[in-house]
Amino acid sequence: MQKDRILNLLHLHFIVFIWGFTAILGKLITIDSLPLVWIRMGLATLFIAVYILFAKFSLKVPKKTFWWLVGGGIVVALHWVTFFLAIKVSTVSVALAMMSTGAFFTALMEPFWYKRKIIGYEIFFGLMVVAGLYLIFKVETEYVYGMVIALISAFLAAVFSLINGKLVQNNRPSVISFYELGVGMVFLSIVLMVKGDFSMSLIVLPQMDWVYLIVLALICTAYAFIASVKIMRVLTPYTVMLTTNLEPVYGILLAWFIFGSEEKMKPMFYVGALIILSTVIANGILKQRANIKKRVPKI
Repeated sequence: MQKDRILNLLHLHFIVFIWGFTAILGKLITIDSLPLVWIRMGLATLFIAVYILFAKFSLKVPKKTFWWLVGGGIVVALHWVTFFLAIKVSTVSVALAMMSTGAFFTALMEPFWYKRKIIGYEIFFGLMVVAGLYLIFKVETEYVYGMVIALISAFLAAVFSLINGKLVQNNRPSVISFYELGVGMVFLSIVLMVKGDFSMSLIVLPQMDWVYLIVLALICTAYAFIASVKIMRVLTPYTVMLTTNLEPVYGILLAWFIFGSEEKMKPMFYVGALIILSTVIANGILKQRANIKKRVPKI
């Protein structure tokens, strides 16, 4: 069991590295965030449908589960739209730094989601996260809009993590992914229709945009999505969200390498980001120790 957990944790780190590269692709793709996510979800749904067809999995789910899947699909669609929007109106570094608050949002919601008491140090760590955010907002004032959008995206990511933490216990990861990505695509199609932007022009793109989108849909979405949901059968939603906080580290390093000075922030930005990341890691360590103590039998 412990070996299985370690292997899943290593697999999760690899997936998080892929997610770090997702931000880079979002910056490289020239189209707006809404059509970008619509195409991403559409292609990923197609890839997963082919996988399910060959694997001969049943798509039948209980009615209650279906509505949870619908909710999860809408949440993940909104999460990705706001994430890529934040990247396009600010920088990869700013968006990813804000995304690291996802574990903080998860920690705030878990007591209500799992009906447990709020732990004292969670309040302290929450104040530390707010302090880190204050430093970032204070020194990077030109990116305030992008930071607010990224915080909304981080909150939606936390909600999505909790939903899938429930769904994965009794459903195949590929089936969950198929429904959620498919629902997300349908939801965004309706949004595009309402906006009057649903037309053939959505798929008339530069060649490199299509290359980036296929990589984004096949590797960063279809594969990473199914694998991350499957991992949640072994790891808790909080552990998944905690490890996901390495995404800013991977993404910012990649952004420095690819985009250079464009991604260079003021020193206090990194201080604030470090406070947030350190707080989240410390919170996770304390929770892990508490879980170990619970499992140790009393003599």
